[in-house]
Amino acid sequence: MTPRRAAIYVRVSTNKQHTENQEIILREVCQRAGWDVTAVYEDKGFSGSKGRDKRPALDSMLKDATRRRFDIVLAFKLDRLARSVRHLIDITDELKAAKVDIYLHDQGVDTSTPAGQLFLHMLAAIAQFERSILIERIEAGLDRARGKGVKLGRRPSIPEAKREAIRLDLAAGKGIKSAAKAHGVGVLTVQNIKKEMA
Repeated sequence: MTPRRAAIYVRVSTNKQHTENQEIILREVCQRAGWDVTAVYEDKGFSGSKGRDKRPALDSMLKDATRRRFDIVLAFKLDRLARSVRHLIDITDELKAAKVDIYLHDQGVDTSTPAGQLFLHMLAAIAQFERSILIERIEAGLDRARGKGVKLGRRPSIPEAKREAIRLDLAAGKGIKSAAKAHGVGVLTVQNIKKEMA
């Protein structure tokens, strides 16, 4: 019997996060199940709330699914694949039309069964509900802060003359903390200036 061809999809929201653990665990799942990993699709620094047009690896994966390059897609958990019911339905409908199943490791969902398909849609609805609650809490917090007179938004950027003085100090070998203290700015500001210099 020919082993199932598996595609792994991994995603993190920022470039400071890593996808290695997701991939390692999903490869182990494939090894235990006897599935051949034919491709790994990685969206690094992309939000799960975005559709396929804003997530290049997801777009490639869905195109390859329609070309029948694999039989099942594995993701570590639901929110790696989609954060809204609408996006999840779009993704699952496209994969279903291509006769490609979905396996979500963290939730133990396998859409090759009717129960797995039902559970996937229930999870998506719960995930969207949780996201809506989180947004409501954030907005309530911002309203409270505005009510207390707190100014919201980014702080104004530092003047160019000060930036140049920091650059000169860094070029002369001054440390990040020392430069930050000397110019009355945050360490992160100096780190960003150093990155720009590099």
